[in-house]
Amino acid sequence: MSARQFSGARVRARRRELDLTQAELGAPVDVDRASVAKWEGDKSNPPAHKLPAIAKALQSPLDVLFPRDGEPDLADLRCDAGYAQSEVGPFIGARSHIPVSKAERGIERLKDAYVEPLAAAYGVSNQDLLRAQNRSFGVTETATVKADENSLPRTVGEKINYLLQAGYLTPAPSDEEIARTVNERAGQTLLTLDGVRALRAGDQVAVPLAVREGLGAALSIAPDVFADDADWQDMPAAIDALKLMQGFANGQILGLAARGNQQGASTEAVATINNLIAALQKLPGARPGG
Repeated sequence: MSARQFSGARVRARRRELDLTQAELGAPVDVDRASVAKWEGDKSNPPAHKLPAIAKALQSPLDVLFPRDGEPDLADLRCDAGYAQSEVGPFIGARSHIPVSKAERGIERLKDAYVEPLAAAYGVSNQDLLRAQNRSFGVTETATVKADENSLPRTVGEKINYLLQAGYLTPAPSDEEIARTVNERAGQTLLTLDGVRALRAGDQVAVPLAVREGLGAALSIAPDVFADDADWQDMPAAIDALKLMQGFANGQILGLAARGNQQGASTEAVATINNLIAALQKLPGARPGG
């Protein structure tokens, strides 16, 4: 299963913006009109390795049109490079794709000699490929609480992208939804769809206060995070806490309730909840005790 979110409604809306027919979208992706109709009606999803071609045909960045859920494993890297599994054998000098298939399924790791050519074919570093392989085998790195200062988002657009890619268990709001929420909150048109895309692409950096406040409402977060001097050092930990809280709210995380007893939550549950609250309070703009 691809780690990228596919939305037929989002594809349909973007195709119509470009005034393309379903057949015109399908041609460069090598599928027929009926296949595109099924995608847009959420009756089927395209093969994950076709998502880059769909994004290109719709003139949209892959990460914007199909946001990623979590970090990529080996299959995700291959699909992001636009390759079916059957096509990758020649990249590693093998007669078939079986070595890659086994690695993707967590059966047998890639030979050392395969790492560099496969990374080059996928357009990633050797280290990124090895990290993805670890994920295919169920091995994840321990997250750090503090982010590297050089990697922190600085502009409003970078912050929007960070939150959309990292902050949601449920589907993230679309660019259209973000613009609509900003304008509804302001009672006037302050941000167009093209304006949201310009922000996310870094083409616009001057953002009025009213727009920043609307962005906070659209992304369900304190508007202070969009201030130029906001402290984002603790944001990764706070985002993890927010996603856990979403899981509780949506019924996706039930383990804590199961560990409780008739007298109340277990000691472990209380400790976990307290850790969540502490992380949430580190969010820029959060108020002590609430």
